[in-house]
Amino acid sequence: MAAGIATGWLLRRRSFKFINTLLIVLVWALLFFLGVEAGENQAVIDGIKDLGMEALLLALAGTAGSIALAWVLWKLIKRKEGGGR
Repeated sequence: MAAGIATGWLLRRRSFKFINTLLIVLVWALLFFLGVEAGENQAVIDGIKDLGMEALLLALAGTAGSIALAWVLWKLIKRKEGGGR
């Protein structure tokens, strides 16, 4: 990470328009190969129902928590502006 930051800083005057496309392709390739490896692992395949349910619960709880805290923050900001509803 530090080497990438240093390289970016040293080359900051150059235009690297292809970087975004390259990153998208590499992330998709990484996700694909992660899926391939997970598909080869029998323990993951056997536990997919339980893993899926845990993932769903974590996603729902994370979303609900984010919404709740965003609402609280919105109320605090509006109260400080003097227009709290």
